[in-house]
Amino acid sequence: MKSLLKNPRGGMELVQIAIIIAIAIVVGLIFRSQIEVFVENVFSNLSAGKFL
Repeated sequence: MKSLLKNPRGGMELVQIAIIIAIAIVVGLIFRSQIEVFVENVFSNLSAGKFL
């Protein structure tokens, strides 16, 4: 907490990180089905190629 008092911009950096994480979660929820299909395709191709 002391570092935030010495560097007031540190709090803004935390806010920016929180906003980026929130945007990533929202995008993940919007494209959830497409992400699931992609992951299933990748793992099925790996299984078919005897990589696992």
